[in-house]
Amino acid sequence: MRLTQLFTKTLREAPAEAETISHQLLLRAGMIHQIGAGIYSYLPLGWRVLRKIEQIIREELDRIGGQELMMPVLQPFELWEKTQRHYSFGKSLFTLTDRRERKLCLGPTHEEVVTELVRHQVRSYRDLPLLLYQIQTKFRDEPRPRGGLLRVREFPMMDLYSFDTNEETLELSYQKMIQAYKNIYDRCGLPTMVVEADSGAIGGKESHEFMVVTQSGEDEIIYCRNCQYAANVDKAQGIKPVGEREPPLPLEEIATPGMKTIGEVAGFLKIPHSRTLKAVFYSADGNLVFVAIRGDLEVNEVKLKNALKCSDLQLANEEQVRQAGLVAGSASPSGLSGIKTVADDSIMLATNFVAGANKPDYHLKNVNYPRDFQVDLMLDIAAAQQDQGCPKCGGSLASMRGIEV
Repeated sequence: MRLTQLFTKTLREAPAEAETISHQLLLRAGMIHQIGAGIYSYLPLGWRVLRKIEQIIREELDRIGGQELMMPVLQPFELWEKTQRHYSFGKSLFTLTDRRERKLCLGPTHEEVVTELVRHQVRSYRDLPLLLYQIQTKFRDEPRPRGGLLRVREFPMMDLYSFDTNEETLELSYQKMIQAYKNIYDRCGLPTMVVEADSGAIGGKESHEFMVVTQSGEDEIIYCRNCQYAANVDKAQGIKPVGEREPPLPLEEIATPGMKTIGEVAGFLKIPHSRTLKAVFYSADGNLVFVAIRGDLEVNEVKLKNALKCSDLQLANEEQVRQAGLVAGSASPSGLSGIKTVADDSIMLATNFVAGANKPDYHLKNVNYPRDFQVDLMLDIAAAQQDQGCPKCGGSLASMRGIEV
């Protein structure tokens, strides 16, 4: 076919809404056309490229014993109710009702369907291990589609599922998959790095992501400058600096007129942020949760959600805090009762903190755990930060941006 006959039109300039270079080039080359927010048509050139990538995927997965199948996009909602994962996906799950008032959903992933399929088809352990994969359209109601094809509401995805008889064969299957993925990216000329990741709504005890390092990426990667440790910021851990470990001093109430933020209080008292306790309030499945963390750290909401085992986690509003009898900007873990309290383990690394007094314009000095307050959960819920120690070798951590592929 001649280029003049090709059903595509190139653009001299990229549309203003195309922010990433990849999005701009795809539009200018006439490979895709946007229909709506996060919804695209693949034009003939783009479709040919996609088909070539799919063929590479098929060749590499077939090489490790994968068997291709096709599962339905439309799924009975009752499958998701069995696993309770409709709570995890929340509003991202597209749902609909058929003419008989039966609830259905458009698959964002296919764990429920493939498990149901194998349950009926596999009769003996002799049928295992199994590697099943498909290249199928997925649907997720992304709140903020962006970056062209990077975050969309309808997209093709290859999903691969293994079924094994024990942990040993599961590990073998997992390593085969990792190598197959590396081969796929190498053949596509795509430099990637493997990082530890949170398994999220998909579930599982171990998860890795393949990342392409780029400044336009929306994922943050924490990595060690000294060893091979690398993790998505949702999963990453860092060795937190140890604060001053003085003998506990008597609790003291001090005036902090108009001071509400950690920065204001620390500046007023001329102390480092690490000597303060930050109070953050969350609503976990509708229940108020008090989070205490050292003032120089930030809460990792993925870690917190996993710790609470909740399906919905969001910052509480001022009205919820007020109804609990607490003062926003000066809330205190001391004397707290009737509210679930979670603390980051960083509060064990120093003494004599400054915390809220639950009284406007006042704070408490020399707050110590466990003398002055108790918690329901104590664990790592802090976001790892650049220049913290590496959990593997003790080296220095750094950060960069990436795109999960």
